[in-house]
Amino acid sequence: MSETSVRVDLQFTRNLGNYENIKVGIAVEDFKRTGETTDEATDRVYQFVESKLVEKMNEIEEELKGKK
Repeated sequence: MSETSVRVDLQFTRNLGNYENIKVGIAVEDFKRTGETTDEATDRVYQFVESKLVEKMNEIEEELKGKK
């Protein structure tokens, strides 16, 4: 029996105006851990990917503010 894997891929697009956009995407694939349901594994990976996406978007927005 093969291990169950879960994959979460989130993308966020921010309109910068003047027909410019910035798009950030983060994806993680992991395996279900011992004693964990597929739903729990998916939630765990989703929370990680979501927090990283927010972190990276905040970093990019701060960099863009500094360049104005």
